[in-house]
Amino acid sequence: MRRLSAGSIWADVSYCIPTTGLQMRQDCREGTPMTGGVDSTARDRRDLLRDLRLNRFVDGVVWRRAAILAALCVALAAIASSETLHDALIGLLEVIQEVIVRHRVAGAVLFVTFAAVSAMFAFVSIAVIVPAAVFAWGALLSTVLLWIGWILGGCVTYSIGRFLGPRAVRWLTVNQALHRFGRRVQRDAPLGLILLFQLALPSEIPGYVLGLARYRFRKYVLALAIAELPYTLVTVYLGASFIERRSGVILAAGITLVAVSVGAFYIWRARMRAVPGLPGS
Repeated sequence: MRRLSAGSIWADVSYCIPTTGLQMRQDCREGTPMTGGVDSTARDRRDLLRDLRLNRFVDGVVWRRAAILAALCVALAAIASSETLHDALIGLLEVIQEVIVRHRVAGAVLFVTFAAVSAMFAFVSIAVIVPAAVFAWGALLSTVLLWIGWILGGCVTYSIGRFLGPRAVRWLTVNQALHRFGRRVQRDAPLGLILLFQLALPSEIPGYVLGLARYRFRKYVLALAIAELPYTLVTVYLGASFIERRSGVILAAGITLVAVSVGAFYIWRARMRAVPGLPGS
């Protein structure tokens, strides 16, 4: 299928003018008449329009994620710079810490579970409770628990896509574009490209898509673990910086997260265009 720019889709051809009976006439720019219903050019146009909608969907996801990350970091930095608000939240964290100390195992299980759920659904965010985890367990254990939770959540989304299929994915995500994504991913796609895919988009999207595509599970988990590690480290670092009232560090970490996400997306898109059959090509 030939590739057209978004601006040239509408100007490239004129389509299917109905005439008498079942016959349809098409006047293409090349001047070649076509008869007999929907022709290959019409199918090409539908594919182009679907690809355009798919690209718009992905663009929206990436920039919405970047905006949410930036807004969250600005809010954390503002609260950290306010002694009154910061002290009030530290008092709340001390109460949470006492509860966690009394229920160590249950607290860890609950935190990992919430991290897994946040990796499955875009509307759930664990960032708001990471400072509580850092305050109670310290940075190292919080990093391990958060990383495990995000990996488990990615494995669940992959399993839903692979074993329950597109209907379950549509029901959970309310977006049919993911099914089209899944049809375009090659099962033997290079690990480096899948890693970029994981870095570029929120974790629930690659999980559902690669499950639908029946991508090799071991390679998926490896790419997932590598991609989630920098986000885990920076997220915990944000929590620790909030506790220590380092507003400048919070903003710098937020900029880093946004830059990694958006930068990975555009590198991924450029690489996909060079590899037919993969999303973004």
